[in-house]
Amino acid sequence: MFSVTVRDHIMIAHSFSGEVFGPAQKLHGATFVVDATFKRPELDADNIVVDIGLASQELHAICGALSYRNLDDEPDFRGVNTSTEFLAKVIADRLAGKAADGGLGAGAGGLTGIAVTLHESHIAWASYERDL
Repeated sequence: MFSVTVRDHIMIAHSFSGEVFGPAQKLHGATFVVDATFKRPELDADNIVVDIGLASQELHAICGALSYRNLDDEPDFRGVNTSTEFLAKVIADRLAGKAADGGLGAGAGGLTGIAVTLHESHIAWASYERDL
């Protein structure tokens, strides 16, 4: 399996509901390093997994739409615990949509999976992986 990973980041504010979250139930900020990995079993006709420039551009656009926002106020996330795991899935699903609509280039049709990892810190991160 071949893979290519591109990186960006998001800076958000949010709060959680539920005792399991302890002090994170209060409004707080978070900055995540975001890695998006694109996978396929064979390289395309140009011997690449995906156009790195387009993958970087689309990840940046998705991250930009989330950054500098209080996710508690966003209609898509109202009443949702926007955990690290949940946000990894949101970003992966949005990237999958970009792959499906041609935003990652014609060669992206051969992609078989996307994995997104959000790094909360140097000691904690969460991932979501999906098939295409």
